[in-house]
Amino acid sequence: MSLIVSMAAFALVASITPGPVNIVALSSGAQFGFRASQRHVAGATLGFVLLLVLMGLGLHEVLTLWPSLTRVVQLAGVAFLLFMAWKLAADDGQLNSTDSARAPSMLYGAVMQWLNPKAWLACVAGMGAFVADGEARLVWQFAAVYLVICYLSVGCWVYAGTFLRGYLNNPAGMRLFNRSMAALLALSAGYLLLP
Repeated sequence: MSLIVSMAAFALVASITPGPVNIVALSSGAQFGFRASQRHVAGATLGFVLLLVLMGLGLHEVLTLWPSLTRVVQLAGVAFLLFMAWKLAADDGQLNSTDSARAPSMLYGAVMQWLNPKAWLACVAGMGAFVADGEARLVWQFAAVYLVICYLSVGCWVYAGTFLRGYLNNPAGMRLFNRSMAALLALSAGYLLLP
C-alpha cells in the first residue's frame, strides 16, 4: 500500500504545480466555465497518461539512443507555448460572446502534454522512481493512479478559473487576466530555453 501512496504523492506534486497545461486550464475555466473546459482536462490527462505508459514500456530507450530527440521535443514545446501565449494575449476578453471562441479541445489538451517538457520530465522521473525495471504491472498501476490524480489536479485549476470568472465579468478584466496568463506561458517557454 505504501507504494501506491508514494505514487499518488508524486503524481499530485507533478500534476498540481503550475505549468503550461494548468495555466491554460485556469484561463479556460475563467473564460469558458467549468463544464466547457472539461474537454481540456480529459485531453490533458489522457495525453499525459499515454505518454507515461509509453515511457514506462520503453520510450525512454529511444530518448537514450537519440538524445537530440529530447531537444526537438523541447523546441517544439517552446514554440507551442509561445503560440498559446500569443493566442491568449490577442484574445478580446469577451466571455463566450461568439461561436468562434471555444474552450480548448480534448486533442489540444493531449497535444499540450506531448509538447510539454514538464510532462516529459515527470514521466521520466516517475518511471525511474517507481518502475525502474519496466515491469508492466507497475507501469499500469502507476498509470491508473496518475489518471485519477492528474484529472483532479487539472480540474482544480479549471475550478479556480471558474471561480475567478465571477470577478472577471468584463472584457477589460478578462483581457488583463489573459495577458497575465500569456506572460506566464511566455516566461515558461523562455525558462525552457535556458541551458
